Amino acid sequence: VIRRIHQCGEHIGHIHTAGNPGRGELDKNQEIYYPPIMKALLEIKYKGFVGQEFIPTRDPFEGLAEAVTLCDV
Repeated sequence: VIRRIHQCGEHIGHIHTAGNPGRGELDKNQEIYYPPIMKALLEIKYKGFVGQEFIPTRDPFEGLAEAVTLCDV
């Protein structure tokens, strides 16, 4: 993912996050860990939006807060 961000950065118009597998909350137990991805986006000076998607399995506001924290680098 990070290599592709650097290779194709000029073509990125929107970033969409989701837990994997299952579109659950973004957390440290997911297959994709977002902090290094967000850092790569900063390195290419990405200025667009990041959409957060998840299907809550617990309190949705806690899940959203955790997702925002993981992506706030």
